[in-house]
Amino acid sequence: MAEEASELRPPRRLIGVESKRKKLKLQEQRERLYGDRDEDDDDSDDAERDESVSYWFDLNVGNRKRLISTWGDNYEIDLFGRLGLHCYNLQKGTNLKFVRWEKHGIESTAHVRNFITLEAKDEVSDSLLSFQTMLSDASYVPGSFKWTTCACRLRGNERVDDTWDDKAVADFYKVAMPKWSSVEHLASENLKYYVVQDSELQENDWLHLFTEIAFYAKKRRVIIACFPPVEIEKVVVVTEEDTADAREKLRAKNAVFYISYKCEDEDHKATIRRTMDGKPEHMRLEVASDFKG
Repeated sequence: MAEEASELRPPRRLIGVESKRKKLKLQEQRERLYGDRDEDDDDSDDAERDESVSYWFDLNVGNRKRLISTWGDNYEIDLFGRLGLHCYNLQKGTNLKFVRWEKHGIESTAHVRNFITLEAKDEVSDSLLSFQTMLSDASYVPGSFKWTTCACRLRGNERVDDTWDDKAVADFYKVAMPKWSSVEHLASENLKYYVVQDSELQENDWLHLFTEIAFYAKKRRVIIACFPPVEIEKVVVVTEEDTADAREKLRAKNAVFYISYKCEDEDHKATIRRTMDGKPEHMRLEVASDFKG
C-alpha cells in the first residue's frame, strides 16, 4: 500500500515546479494591477487577486487591505477630486460635476500621492458615475505649491502612469513661477493674453476652483464644514498656444492665469500655471499666491 501511495503522489520536484508557477502567476497579477512585485509575500490577500480591484484606489497602499467607502467630508480631498475632474473634462470635452468623494488612500514617498474614488454626475445623461483620480502633492512652501494629476478616469483597473515628462513641456512654462502682472505689464512684454469676460466666469466654473485653490494655497488649512466663498474680479490668461478665437485661450492646455479676487473682505492676487506633458490623464497645476504670513 505504501508503494501504491508513493506511485500516486507526484514527485517532489513536480510539486516544487507547480508551486513556483503559482507564485509567478500571483506576481504577474500583482504587477499588472499594482505596477510592482512583492516576492517576500507568498500569502497574497484575496483582494489582490480580484481583477475588479483598481490599482491602489481600492487598497490601502501600506498594507494592501481593502479601503472602506467612507463618503468623507474633507475640503482638501474635495479640491483634489474636483481638479481631477477638471483635467478629465478638459481632455475629453465633457462636463462632469463633482458630487462627493467615496474613498481616499495615501502613499507618502518623496511626494504625497492621493488616490481618490469619487462620485461624479453627467448632467447630459443625468447619471452618476464612479470616477478615480490620483494627485501628487509636492514642493509646498507658504503661499505656493505644485499639484500633479497623474490619473483621472472613469472607474477601471488600469495602471497609473505617474512619471511626468518634463521634456515635453515648452520652456516658456518651465521657468520660475511668474509674479502677478497687470494687463498693462503683459502688453508691454508683448505676451499673448486674453482678458476673460464676466459671462465666461459663470460658464467655466473651474475658474472658481482655481481661485479656491489659490486661496487654499495661501491659508493651507482644511475646513470640514465649508470654505469662505471667493469672488473673482478679473482673470487674464497668457498662453503661447495659437488659437483661431481669442476666447479659446481660456481652454489652452498650457497657460498662465493671473487672478484677482476677493475673499473674507480682502483683496487677493494669484498666479496659476496649468501645464500638460501630452500624456492622457496628466496635468500639473502650480500656484503662487500673495502670501503675507
